[in-house]
Amino acid sequence: MKKSISLIMTVYNRERYLGFAIQSVLSQTYRDFELLIWDDGSTDRSVEIARHEAQFDQRVRLITAPHQGQTRSLKAAIQQTTSSYIGWVDSDDLLAPTALKETVAVLDARKEVGLVYTDYQVIDQNNLLMGYGQRCRIPYSKERLLVDFMIFHFRLFRRDVYDQVGGINEEFELAQDYDLCLRISEVTEIEHLAKPLYYYRHHLESVSHQKRIEQILTARDAINLALQRRGLEKHYELDLQIVGRYHLRKKS
Repeated sequence: MKKSISLIMTVYNRERYLGFAIQSVLSQTYRDFELLIWDDGSTDRSVEIARHEAQFDQRVRLITAPHQGQTRSLKAAIQQTTSSYIGWVDSDDLLAPTALKETVAVLDARKEVGLVYTDYQVIDQNNLLMGYGQRCRIPYSKERLLVDFMIFHFRLFRRDVYDQVGGINEEFELAQDYDLCLRISEVTEIEHLAKPLYYYRHHLESVSHQKRIEQILTARDAINLALQRRGLEKHYELDLQIVGRYHLRKKS
């Protein structure tokens, strides 16, 4: 039977966190969803963990594929789903129990909204809270989105809106979600649900930590394309400043 929501989880060598991520999805109070886990050629126990979860819950579907990177994996995974609503959860993060219930309620009630997003909290490698997400403190506007990616986590959007903007652009390997949200903001209304319903994990192996500079430069390219689409490139140019910040943290 077709589910109302398709959640995607792409995985590449996340055995330490994957079980927690899957369980956070399966613990949702809203039950009418499928979880498609796409393994991107993991060499650790990630496939074993995902296959174990799929054996005990029919809503979990596992697809294994050769390694091709997160963006191509995410795009391919979405193509394997048919639900009216789409969202994704990173394989090292956690979803709050009422995240689906509260976000789907917005899309069901307001047909003019094509994407709803929530606030998030930051957790460490041991699931301890580190603080409220800084990005979600920024008020949403289509214009502000050009310089601040406040639509960070969790996002649920309509499939027809995703299709309307052409889906994920494979050229943005490190900023595919930002580029997608910029395009979505140009064709539909976006609603901010001001509740922390997602837990974003900060750890040394994350892509945002290991490839921070490349991610910033890719986001710059997404912004410049958005300026062109909106006819603003004649009036504005992007001023990119990469600021170094240093912190001391205790060794685990």
